[in-house]
Amino acid sequence: MLGKITAISAKRAYDLRVSTTPAVSADPLRELNRQRVLEQLSRSGALTQSELGRTTGLSRTTISSILTELRDGGLVEDVRAEDPGRRGRGRPATLVTLAPPPGYAAAVDFGQRHVRVAVAALAPRVLAERVEPFDTPRSGRDALDEAAALLARVIPEAGLEREQLSRVVLGVPGPLDPATGNLLSGVILPGWTRIDPAVELQRRIGIPVTAENDANLGALGEAAFGAAKGLGDVVYVKVATGIGAGLVLGGRLHRGTSGIAGEIGHVQVRTDGLPCRCGSTGCLEAVVRVPQLLADLTPPGGPALTLPRLLERVRAGEPTAVAAMRSAGREIGRVVAPLCNALNPAAVVMGGLLGPVGQPLLDGVRESIDEHAQQGAAEAVTVLAGTLGDRAEVLGALALAAQEAGHRIGPSALAAP
Repeated sequence: MLGKITAISAKRAYDLRVSTTPAVSADPLRELNRQRVLEQLSRSGALTQSELGRTTGLSRTTISSILTELRDGGLVEDVRAEDPGRRGRGRPATLVTLAPPPGYAAAVDFGQRHVRVAVAALAPRVLAERVEPFDTPRSGRDALDEAAALLARVIPEAGLEREQLSRVVLGVPGPLDPATGNLLSGVILPGWTRIDPAVELQRRIGIPVTAENDANLGALGEAAFGAAKGLGDVVYVKVATGIGAGLVLGGRLHRGTSGIAGEIGHVQVRTDGLPCRCGSTGCLEAVVRVPQLLADLTPPGGPALTLPRLLERVRAGEPTAVAAMRSAGREIGRVVAPLCNALNPAAVVMGGLLGPVGQPLLDGVRESIDEHAQQGAAEAVTVLAGTLGDRAEVLGALALAAQEAGHRIGPSALAAP
């Protein structure tokens, strides 16, 4: 069961849908009281009318009148409480909650060797999902053609027409230039230079598209529905063929001024290290990206170690494999520790291909954070293994689509198809 995210404020949700509601009162106090009710529902999820009165300090008459306006405008809806402790005189209590916005969205996630597409209601609830193998780095235009074709297959499987989708969120493995929409570097995706993924996909499908870095989407996915659900400040580290991090601060993605917040893969950790594909040497990515770890653990002249076999060796407690994962965690933790000092997150979530490694990797990260971060920051942060696996990015894309539509994602809002 997937969970909860601190999302867009109720005031913004109101602003996004105000055109569909009756005219707003010209009385400033009345409007302020409406906002207080919406913001309280955004924080609490669902409340009875009496609870709303207590938490906002408004009278029963004022609450009743405001709720009538908000129901008429489609901003709130009534649900029955499942908690027996909230029953009144034998009858289920009626709770008020923010109403989900109407409409549907799609998500596209490009990995190095796959493209995944999901279609969901903005509540959100996944209606259909497919993943196909694809050599993503080779050609951006071919990859976007494949995504458009896959969307054309998945939309009918969801029981929808293309015109019913209000937006598509697209994830790519690399930082995007906020000014041009292009990938900032062709190192990860050499066949994507001078391509604006959002513009190109939108031209193919005729639906508004938002493009986002995949680690950012993974962060939002784990914060919304995974290991860090309900936490407002999260650092997500994706360890795969490369290394990146996504930051969720105050329940929203933090991208930075030029879109590279969280790009920790090219921080130098060894002055005499291996050459990195960025042109430097000893970068974190050059030391602990998955292909390098597999190569380091392959005996000379022996068969190449595969990731599934590495995971088997770690689960079996094989000392060399366990030590290698702990060492990789320590290297990552040394780079993450300054982020803990600067951002003071509640959790660091380890995801990507090494997410399933589990405790040895987490222990290494924990050790370095304890050693290199300030005591208060180290004590405040929990190191967790991601729970969404290779769906973290596509689920994060759906969470972002819901946020863009002004929806607060509540507990258990997203269900697998």
